[in-house]
Amino acid sequence: MDQRWKRILGQPLATPTSQPKKKRTSMVSLFSKISWKLRTQKREPMKNVFFILAERARDPSAKKRHMAMRGLGTMACEAPDKVRKYKKIILDLLVHGLYDPVSSEVIHESMKTLTIILGKTQGKGLGSFFVDITLQTRTLLDDENDSLRFSAFVLFGQLAAFAGRKWKKFFTSQVKQTRDSLLIHLQDRNPQVAKACKTTFRACSPYLKLRKEYNFQVEDDQRNPKLYRQLSHYHPELLQFFYANKIL
Repeated sequence: MDQRWKRILGQPLATPTSQPKKKRTSMVSLFSKISWKLRTQKREPMKNVFFILAERARDPSAKKRHMAMRGLGTMACEAPDKVRKYKKIILDLLVHGLYDPVSSEVIHESMKTLTIILGKTQGKGLGSFFVDITLQTRTLLDDENDSLRFSAFVLFGQLAAFAGRKWKKFFTSQVKQTRDSLLIHLQDRNPQVAKACKTTFRACSPYLKLRKEYNFQVEDDQRNPKLYRQLSHYHPELLQFFYANKIL
C-alpha cells in the first residue's frame, strides 16, 4: 500500500462513529476467534475460516455482514497469501458489500478491506470488478457520513494508481465526472477527509491532464482564462490552495 495512505489510514477520523458497547464486544469476540484460527492454521484449515466469513457476508443480518467484512480485512492483513487464493470470491463479496442497501457500516468496511487488498495485490487481477468498484466508490465521495467520504477518497486514490492501460479510458471518464467533488472536498469540513482528497487529487491529476489544463500564470496571458476567472470569482480560496500546494 502507498506510504501516504498508510499514514492517513493510521489516523482515526476526527468524528468517529460511535458503536454500542454490546456491539463492540461481539465484534471483539468474533475477531479474537478469527485471529486464533489464523494462528492455528495447522489444526483448523484456513479455508474453514474463509467460508464461515463468506457465509456471514451474505447473511440477512446487517450486523453479521458488517463483522464478516471486518473479518475479511483481518484475513487480508494477517494471511495475504491465503486471500490471494480466494481473491475472486472475496472481491465478489466486497463489491456486493459496497452496494449494501441498508447498512452504511457494511459499505464502509467493504471499502476499507478493498483498500487493503488493492494495496497487497497492487491492483492485479481485478478484472471487471474494477468497473463496479470505481462506479460505487465515486458515488460515495459526496456522502454525508465523514467516515464513508474518507474511505471513498482513499479507495478512489488507490484505483487511480492501479487503473493501468486496460481501464485508463474508463477511469479517465470517471475522474472527469468526479472533478467537482475533488475540488469541493479539498476544503472538506473534516480535516482528514480534506487530506485524503488532496492525496487523491494528486493521484488523479494525470487523468485530468492538470499540468496542461490548469497550468496558467497569474499574468494576463493565462492559458485558460475562463477557468481562471471562474476560480477567481467563485472559489478564490481554492485558487490560493492550488498555488500554495503547487497544484497549479
